Amino acid sequence: FFETGFLCVALRLSWDSLGSPGWPRTHRDPPGSLSSPSLVQNGIDIYSLTVDSRVSSRFAHTVVTSRVVNRASDAQEATFQIELPRKAFITNFSMVIDGETYPGIVQDKAAAQEQYSAAVARGESAGLVKTTGRQTEQFQVSVTVAPNAKITFQLVYQELLRRQLGTYELLLKVKPQQLVKHLQMDIHIFEPQGISFLETESTFMTQELAEALTTSQNKTKAHIRFKPTLSQQQNSQHEQDTILDGNFIVRYDVNRSVSGGSIQIENGYFVHHFAPEDLPTMPKNVVFVIDKSGSMSGKKIQQTREALIKILNDLSPKDQFNLIVFNEEITQWMPSLLEASKENLKEATSYLGWVLRMCPSGTNINDAMLMAVKLLDTSNQAELLPSGSVSLIILLTDGEPTAGETNPETIQKNVHEAVNNKYSVFCLGFGFDVHYPFLEKLAQDNGGLARRIYEDSDSALQLQDFYHEVANPLLLAVAFEYPRDAVEVVTQDNFRHHFKGSEMVVAGKLQDQGPDVLSHMQNITFQTEASVAQKEEEFQSPKYIFHNFMERLWALLTINQQPLRRGSHGDELKALESQALNLSLTYNFVTPLTHMVVTKPEGQEQFQVAEKPVEAGECGPGSWPHHRQRFTAF
Repeated sequence: FFETGFLCVALRLSWDSLGSPGWPRTHRDPPGSLSSPSLVQNGIDIYSLTVDSRVSSRFAHTVVTSRVVNRASDAQEATFQIELPRKAFITNFSMVIDGETYPGIVQDKAAAQEQYSAAVARGESAGLVKTTGRQTEQFQVSVTVAPNAKITFQLVYQELLRRQLGTYELLLKVKPQQLVKHLQMDIHIFEPQGISFLETESTFMTQELAEALTTSQNKTKAHIRFKPTLSQQQNSQHEQDTILDGNFIVRYDVNRSVSGGSIQIENGYFVHHFAPEDLPTMPKNVVFVIDKSGSMSGKKIQQTREALIKILNDLSPKDQFNLIVFNEEITQWMPSLLEASKENLKEATSYLGWVLRMCPSGTNINDAMLMAVKLLDTSNQAELLPSGSVSLIILLTDGEPTAGETNPETIQKNVHEAVNNKYSVFCLGFGFDVHYPFLEKLAQDNGGLARRIYEDSDSALQLQDFYHEVANPLLLAVAFEYPRDAVEVVTQDNFRHHFKGSEMVVAGKLQDQGPDVLSHMQNITFQTEASVAQKEEEFQSPKYIFHNFMERLWALLTINQQPLRRGSHGDELKALESQALNLSLTYNFVTPLTHMVVTKPEGQEQFQVAEKPVEAGECGPGSWPHHRQRFTAF
């Protein structure tokens, strides 16, 4: 069954993996941010700042250009500083000074390290991309500017917008720190599926600034422009100060159906987005594993209690649940899972009211998690878990394991062997001191994901929003199948589950001399097909989109998904790291395996380094790179 000129794909999953109605969309923090450049104010004036972001099929290509002039009578140092999403990869940076371009060059980390060591020996400095906020990291570079001289900074980064709770979000953190004569942001969106929803939101918008915002939209394209005048930027109380200081968010979604999703093709690469919505929600079996050790005392435990009570009351009557509370000792609330009836929820709420109290003692994560697995195993063997239900273990902790088994690798191994692909583990790391990479791998090894819960005033809301992400499972065991004679390589194509409001994305490279179609005809629940020629044309006409983005998206996804496969060892692990490094160098991505070397003008410090930061403690086995050199910022 082949039809020439069409690209077909099948998804294999079982009908009994479909389960009842969806979850309402709720407010949440944006997934990432971009901060406008700020510069030292000793005579350095920003006369132009532009942000150009082009989004094609959820792939965002953003260019930030800042032009400054030194109006002082002597040389001054200008510092270009910008925040960008942690999930984004820097792909280019350059400075133009007196007509000469000084580029940033992406190198193998080892090669950059050698240059760095030599630079340090000469007394030169190194800069870095460093973690600055919840979802952002900071890029910074400084250069001396002669009197009346002009300099242009330009930074380019790329990211795949993740669908969360039903929408995609592009966030620009606008903070120029001074009035800017020419300030302009342009966001172009092209979605061949059609744009079903579009809105903008800002934390600094006034009635005057709203006049500087224009939005145009048709079926598949949207253009948002924000171009405030000097008077519109002025703070009325301090006329020389800018009112622009906050977040500018573009939020949108696309048209979709219950079919096999949307396939786009460009220059021999394809991307497949799959997010069916009109499916019944599957019943859940949820075991909450809650840390109440001494480090959770005070505000943390209070916010945890409040959030869990709200989460429990959001459970569906079809769901089952239980609670395990631990410090050095582990306490299981009930002998078995209970239905989420009003009576049981009321009892659980009362239990949380007194059990989550300060208890200065250790943290026995290993035994608590194994008890949760045993609880599900026992229920499963007794056939107490409803057919077609999904079982989840949600761990919330703020510390490293300090009681019982304390070796993180051993705990990961113990839990993985006990779970044995039967359940999914989700980990919430509370605060900044938590060993987050340990929790992240614990979740990834068991088909789940990890989130950091930041210790702020909205911690309870963060917990609730995380739960909303997993509250409505729609599908289990989703496998994307593409014929081997048509597809050379694909990114991750097997997913343990799909939750309402999220999206599965597969990118791939087509065979050079392969057939004109992709198809699979057995065990099909969803199938989609697309005309190769027609899809190619979709991305050839719009002049404002970033072309060849599908190839870069494929590379970006391949690099990002390597952590999912790092249970590998020996030669296989080396091969994965080698592939990630080669892709990083080929596509000029600053990743944990590469650095960007920035060369500055003669007579100035010549060597600065930008690196992709990782969470503290991430350098253990199963992660790359294995050895890291932290650089000192300016």
